[in-house]
Amino acid sequence: MSEKNPAKAVVDKIADVVRGDPAEGPEEGVPGKPGSASPQLVEPTTPAEPLPPKADQSGPETVGPTGQPTGADRARMAQSGAYLTTAQGVRLADTDHSLKAGPRGPVLLQDHHLREKLMHFDHERIPERVVHARGAAAHGVFQSYGTAESVTKAAFLARDVETPVFVRFSTVLGSRGSADTVRDTRGFATKFYTEEGVYDLVGNNIPVFFIQDAIKFPDIIHAGKPHPDREIPQAQSAHDTFWDFVSLHTEATHHTLWNMSDRGIPRSYRMMEGFGVHTFRLVNAEGATTLVKFHWKPKLGVHSLVWEEAQILAGVDPDFHRRDLFDAIEAGAFPQWELGIQAFPDTEDQTFEGIDLLDATKLVPEELAPVQPIGLLTLNANPSNFFAEVEQVAFHTGHLVPGIDATDDPLLAGRNFSYLDTQLTRLGGPNFPQLPINRTHAPVNDMLRDGFHQTAVHRGAAPYKPNSLDGGCPFFAGADTGAFIDVPVVVPTGRKVREAPASFGDHFSQPRLFWQSMTPTEREHIIAAYTFELGKCYEQAVKERTLAVLANIDGELCAQVAAGLGLSAPAPTEPLADVRPSPALSQIGRTWPVDGRVVGIVTDPAADVAAVRAAREAVLDAGMVPLVVAPSGGVLRSDGDPVTVQRTFATARSVEFDALAFVGSPGAGADAFGARDAKAADPRPAPSDPRVLALLTEAYRHGKALAGWGGAEALFEAAGISADEPGVVLSEAAEGLPQLIELLAAHRAWDRFPATA
Repeated sequence: MSEKNPAKAVVDKIADVVRGDPAEGPEEGVPGKPGSASPQLVEPTTPAEPLPPKADQSGPETVGPTGQPTGADRARMAQSGAYLTTAQGVRLADTDHSLKAGPRGPVLLQDHHLREKLMHFDHERIPERVVHARGAAAHGVFQSYGTAESVTKAAFLARDVETPVFVRFSTVLGSRGSADTVRDTRGFATKFYTEEGVYDLVGNNIPVFFIQDAIKFPDIIHAGKPHPDREIPQAQSAHDTFWDFVSLHTEATHHTLWNMSDRGIPRSYRMMEGFGVHTFRLVNAEGATTLVKFHWKPKLGVHSLVWEEAQILAGVDPDFHRRDLFDAIEAGAFPQWELGIQAFPDTEDQTFEGIDLLDATKLVPEELAPVQPIGLLTLNANPSNFFAEVEQVAFHTGHLVPGIDATDDPLLAGRNFSYLDTQLTRLGGPNFPQLPINRTHAPVNDMLRDGFHQTAVHRGAAPYKPNSLDGGCPFFAGADTGAFIDVPVVVPTGRKVREAPASFGDHFSQPRLFWQSMTPTEREHIIAAYTFELGKCYEQAVKERTLAVLANIDGELCAQVAAGLGLSAPAPTEPLADVRPSPALSQIGRTWPVDGRVVGIVTDPAADVAAVRAAREAVLDAGMVPLVVAPSGGVLRSDGDPVTVQRTFATARSVEFDALAFVGSPGAGADAFGARDAKAADPRPAPSDPRVLALLTEAYRHGKALAGWGGAEALFEAAGISADEPGVVLSEAAEGLPQLIELLAAHRAWDRFPATA
């Protein structure tokens, strides 16, 4: 993707997918096609090899279980042959009927195919992750700028080195079947297949964590998970056990405030920041050390949903985030992030500007330590098999390479134990690194043998050191031959204690910093989130205790939430911290590229189809994806090429789109009556289909950019929306589209959300 004009660079790729051939069917030209070829109307019966993967799909690199390149085509990792077989490759003539003693007789025990098929089906599922169970992932490449060479000897961070990666995004609390758009922290885990071995950067979209010590991780997760008696609510923090814990355990306050902000409901994985959370130690070629924090900065900017959008999407499209990621990659709008570091001197006390760098509940404002870009991540291929890749990928904070080392952060120490331990049960034993998606691209000679799911066929007689029977192999490496050398940090001595340093005791100054850094609109969203979440709690004591915590952050925040709960605002129990706001923490106030944004073009067959076609082309030329919405599927025809309809009034909902353009004032569809579609049961007189009016008013309520022409003014008037309102463009023809695109660069028409607090 071009650095100078990323939107223009993907236009041709998007156009190839989206323009399509309208004659091929109503869904042609839209990302999300199930297979690489269109099916026949009748079941095919002529034997043929399996279809190739779609152009946007890729599997793991074809290396062996010990990291040796095989040279095989990635597609050869999949099924082969034209005929149905058993797992042993024996061809089968039937898989619809069990072997029986006559058509109505008993099923015979000798039916080996029945037993194999059911046995495998009964064991298809593996335990889901305890946390981060709900996720999506993609393949890509990381290109290093070389700007980190002065602080680390890691080979993949040398200038112009390109490294294959696999990146998984996820929610924390929900099960595999939960919705994408719940209010929650998101995981941002990156597996770098470097020439020195696998390096995993396992982070989140929030730079701080709930706890300072890993021994409390089971507590925070047990509190956030559904109540154990009823197993509800799913994938939510809006319940008593969560707020009971975080109000008693105030070191969670900073992370909780981020979660209640817009960061807890991102618009897209593509528009989500990532953080390494912990402080790591980098080592350069001379052995000098630097402490760093890692940041992923999305090229499209950091954007979020509004809460009502998130709630609607959880019902109408619970797969919204994974669909958005996969469709963008298929359309050629490849998501990109810059990896950056905040660098700090490796001092004995491991603090910077009074901030304890080993405290995972603290961040360092970018105004104090700017983020220095060190490389570019591009996701350019979707998985070819979700289970084999997204579900079986195993990340581990202890997967380090020479030049990157851990610090004494007590939360990181526990993660280094837990991430490895969890794979034993989830992936069935110690050989999970041999699964194709987890395989290193570096040679492996580890002397580890046997165990469940061992796929390597080891040779030699002496898997031990020292040995002479195998000629002394494997040999030890030195620092000059790429060995991982632990940094010889001086360890403080003293008595064994179960304590935290005094610097870990400040639980409110950084939450106050975050609050003070928010714009008035963002503060209103935080107030609303706290009010909603606490309003879902049953116990009054939990609400009152949380208000006491908020009082130590900001009096107005506490007062507004208290008012929403019908309670009195308590006084703070300690002095409010004197902080300097960090504008970098706000999401509002800048403009960003619009690559891959989705624009709904709402019309009907009576409208000017040429104008619809022109609007569609203009959206494509801006690097975005147009979806035409009409009363029914099929195509719109006029003098010229027909226009494919991708959504109908029955299937469209405003939350799918970043902006809407109305061409004309569409009449009622044939299914516009309540018994068929409840959204059409609006008794109010309107110049259009009630569902179109709902599209418009809902998008307006969510601050989205809106445009209309060719008679659309009547629709806007019926909705009570005037042309002079923020984010509204009414014009004679499609010349209003450039203004619509310009509005999209700011994500929303923020002036439509006046703040009162």
